[in-house]
Formats: sequence, C-alpha cells, structure tokens
Amino acid sequence: MPLATLPGMFDRTVTISSAGKTFSVTGWKVGWASGPADLVAAVEGAKNWLTYSSGGPLQPAVAVALNEHDSFHENLAADLRDRRDRLCAGLADLGMTVHEPAGTYFVTTDVSAFGHTDGRAFCQALPERAGVVAIPSQVFYDPAPDGGGAEGRHLVRWAFCKQRPVIDEGLRRLGAADLHASTR
Repeated sequence: MPLATLPGMFDRTVTISSAGKTFSVTGWKVGWASGPADLVAAVEGAKNWLTYSSGGPLQPAVAVALNEHDSFHENLAADLRDRRDRLCAGLADLGMTVHEPAGTYFVTTDVSAFGHTDGRAFCQALPERAGVVAIPSQVFYDPAPDGGGAEGRHLVRWAFCKQRPVIDEGLRRLGAADLHASTR
C-alpha cells in the first residue's frame, strides 16, 4: 500500500519513481516526483542544483508509456507474481522458510534450517556448491553494538526478476546441492 494513501499522509508525501523501475529499463535515468505542489517544488529546486536534464531523448518515450500503456503494468505485475510464486514454491520445497514478498522482486528465506547462522557465509559458499548466487540480508542491517550478530543474519535474498528457465535451473541446482552447513 503506498504511503500517500494512508490517512493524513497525502499532503505530507512525495512519491518518486523512475522509468528504470516502472518499466524494467535499467539505465533509463528518467524519473518523476508527484505529490502536493509545494513538496514537489522543493524536490525540483534541489534537483535543479544537481543536474539540468537527464535522458532528454527518452523523456517523450516515458511520457507515452505512462499515458497510453496501462496494460504493460498489468501484464508485468502478473508476470512477476508468477515468477515470485514459482521461486517461493521451489525454495519452500527445498526446506527453506520463505517470506513471500508483496512489493519487490526479492524473496527472503531463512537458511537456519540447513544449520547456517551466517547468511554471508552461506552466500559465499553457494556459487561453488550450487552454481547459484544469492544476497545475504545481513548486509542491509546495522550490526549489533557489541559486535555480535546482526539482525537478519540468517536471512538470504533471492531475485525472481529472471527468465523462468533461469529460475527453474537455479532451483534444480539448489536441489542437487548439499546446502547444509556441516558438509565442508
């Protein structure tokens, strides 16, 4: 649910997006801000001191896409939902606790069922063990003040913004590998 749709938040929220995220065209550095005029004006004032123009030739294409191609978003959402469900089911079948996402193209799993307490070590061993890569979630958390384990240390992120054959092959490789901590 967008923050601006919550009670009392519309007048206090600037929503920022980009063509790269909205249309999956990485590198198209064309973005926009929407919200109350005074807040958008403040964003525009700051932006004008940073850059003058970005992706000038791409801006008309983005405008057409935003105004005339609603089915793109509907199809993209359905396609990503299918890929998410495919990856979530496959990881669950492998014995991982899966946290199904509602608004990203990353699935988070708990790898402690395999005896791992350190997602970073799990992810560093993964390419050799299975020919697959994942992202340790602990890198997105502040470490504990005492230098101990970080919140999320046992969690790992998997991307599903891949072609279905890539997802299927990754799941096959994970299923064929020994992912347990005690195997090496």
